[in-house]
Amino acid sequence: MSYLEAFILALIEGITEFLPVSSTGHMIIGSAILGIESTEFVKTYTVAIQLGAILSVVVLYYKRFLKNVDFYFKLAISVVPTLVLGFLLNDFIDSLLENVWVVAICLILGGIILLFVDKWFAKNSDESDTITYKKGIIVGFFQSLAMIPGVSRSAAATIGGMLQGWTRKKAAEFSFFLAVPTMCAATGYKLLKTYKNIQTEDISLLIFGNFVAFVVAMIAIKFFISVLTKYGFRWFGWYRICIGVIILIFLLLGYDLKIA
Repeated sequence: MSYLEAFILALIEGITEFLPVSSTGHMIIGSAILGIESTEFVKTYTVAIQLGAILSVVVLYYKRFLKNVDFYFKLAISVVPTLVLGFLLNDFIDSLLENVWVVAICLILGGIILLFVDKWFAKNSDESDTITYKKGIIVGFFQSLAMIPGVSRSAAATIGGMLQGWTRKKAAEFSFFLAVPTMCAATGYKLLKTYKNIQTEDISLLIFGNFVAFVVAMIAIKFFISVLTKYGFRWFGWYRICIGVIILIFLLLGYDLKIA
């Protein structure tokens, strides 16, 4: 993998990880356009650069993470559904990760849902910092839907929060916070399984990719919150539908797309 390819993949990760558009679908398109072979290192790289994106949340919202210990307990409890279901359904999830058709269909279906989310939750008014354990766990269950490739973790968790009466901004921000333990666990597990395949010359690429993902994710988060509070989810819904259709066209034309 060249530095240019590493840069583009990190750029895609930073932009899409916290937006409700599915980073997986964008990685597929990006890898296909660049012609990147789906090697073990490439698979490790696309997971490892999530650490940079995670760090952007901690930096942007550091005051929330320093507020009190109770906040950490709530995040820990909220991530349990994803960890448990991920463990129990590991083989099933792995089989889905080989099916790009699933990604395309989930992108389109998720996009259709986002077209109506603003209308469904137009009366939501809870924008306080208070988050109960019960509501956090419910959001955690919604987040676990993102184990299906093409289902955006950000979108699923945000919709789960809005079902609790939270405003779009509060729900979106909690989805960012919940991403920290979730993605740390996923990234740590992946690196534990594949670290022996990482060569010395690959380390500089991983550092570079994480730095790019960190900077870009900070910008993307601010952009998302700004657009979300002003315009809602509708444009993200249309965008998801377009990306899903593009992937379907690639598949129908015979392209051998892979999930990196």
